[in-house]
Amino acid sequence: MKILVQKFGGTSVDSEESRSKAAGKIVRAIGNGWSVVVVVSAIGRDGAPYATDTLVKFLKSVDSNTLPAAREMDMMMACGEIMSTVVMAQTLRARGYETIALTGGQAGIATDYEFGNARIISIDPAYVVRMLEVEKIVFVAGFQGVTEYGAVTTLGRGGSDTTASALGAALKPYAKEIAVEIYTDVDGVRTADPRQVKEARRLNKATYEEVAEMAHLGAKVVHPRAAEIAHLYRIPLWVKSTFADAEGTLITADEDCDDKVQQQVTGITHTGKIVYLRFPLPANGEIDKGQVEMEIYRILQKAAIPLYLNSTDGNAFAFAVAREHLPTLINLLNGLAIPVENRTNGVNRVYLLGLGQRNIAFETQRILLEKASSVLDVRAVEAEVTNNCTVVSVISGRFRGIPGVTARMLEALARVGVPVYQTADSPLSVSVLVPEEDAGKATRALHVIFELATEDSVDGRT
Repeated sequence: MKILVQKFGGTSVDSEESRSKAAGKIVRAIGNGWSVVVVVSAIGRDGAPYATDTLVKFLKSVDSNTLPAAREMDMMMACGEIMSTVVMAQTLRARGYETIALTGGQAGIATDYEFGNARIISIDPAYVVRMLEVEKIVFVAGFQGVTEYGAVTTLGRGGSDTTASALGAALKPYAKEIAVEIYTDVDGVRTADPRQVKEARRLNKATYEEVAEMAHLGAKVVHPRAAEIAHLYRIPLWVKSTFADAEGTLITADEDCDDKVQQQVTGITHTGKIVYLRFPLPANGEIDKGQVEMEIYRILQKAAIPLYLNSTDGNAFAFAVAREHLPTLINLLNGLAIPVENRTNGVNRVYLLGLGQRNIAFETQRILLEKASSVLDVRAVEAEVTNNCTVVSVISGRFRGIPGVTARMLEALARVGVPVYQTADSPLSVSVLVPEEDAGKATRALHVIFELATEDSVDGRT
């Protein structure tokens, strides 16, 4: 069989008109000789009656003082995809096609026990294959699977993309040809967010690595895990629009792209709301910096708070966190006393952390520690907190061979008056931390300096 996995997002199934357009894509694929598996997201977005966020709010409304158990929360969240899957199956059945609707578990998707953010550990596609062999269109609820003992799990935000890519990998041994199409409300991967850069161009091709990096750094066209799975199993991955007939963007291996496609800069991304924290230790604090820094990172790791843009300089170190984690971080670190192993004249050093406005915890700790000043050298570390930041990144699979990218970025941002708090780079990107209010200005400036909208660029790339 030629097997095509098509995934339709929430906006592709949230109305009769949208479902009709999605159905047209499915029918066209069948007419082109494909056996089709359709992965479906929940209908609509927050506020729509069957959207995932709406279902979660309904469950929480039972008692605002009692959080639902993670296991039952996943059962509730999975309902949105199940309903939309049945509705889409019925939409094609009404057009005269044989269909079957499956939950993630019925499609053979097994996961670990990380409720709310489960990982797929295996897929047994035998039943899906059997249904394809009898020429049924198989509809699979995205975003979900089951544990070894049948508990329903969800795969985290963007999990339906992951479902589609993982099913493509599982079905590959049964297919003479395999492909995955991600349908959304945009016509492919673009060189920047078109809401900020109207000149942003659609890429005809991009590599798995580039798209995964773009997704990790803020682009929301496809989930990074979907690109990573497609890369691992060498499955052609398309990003297309439900509402247009544009060819879309083919995400493929680097070696499958010719030299003209393997260009310097793929696109510009920006990620969400970030807070930047810098911890300057008192004079001569550099000798203890490693211990203080390690203890803070250990605490934040236990609290599952991801860090970005870590840096160190002299007697200071810094990092950024998503703004949503700031209240938890303040509760963990404000007033924290960190002893160090070094001894000077029998006096132990203790670093007392303060974040933002000093609160009762900090002042109480300070007073208590001062009472032991004969044996403790108490040193206050008041963090510098910069709110309302964001990360803007330039993506490329060829940075190691391109001189001057960072210099060009900083020059372009300085020209339009965007301050840069921190820089970072990886094999696939160079990123800058800038004020959130300047995200659009920075994105547009970088889009221009790298000439991503020029007519003589290849596939929208310089």
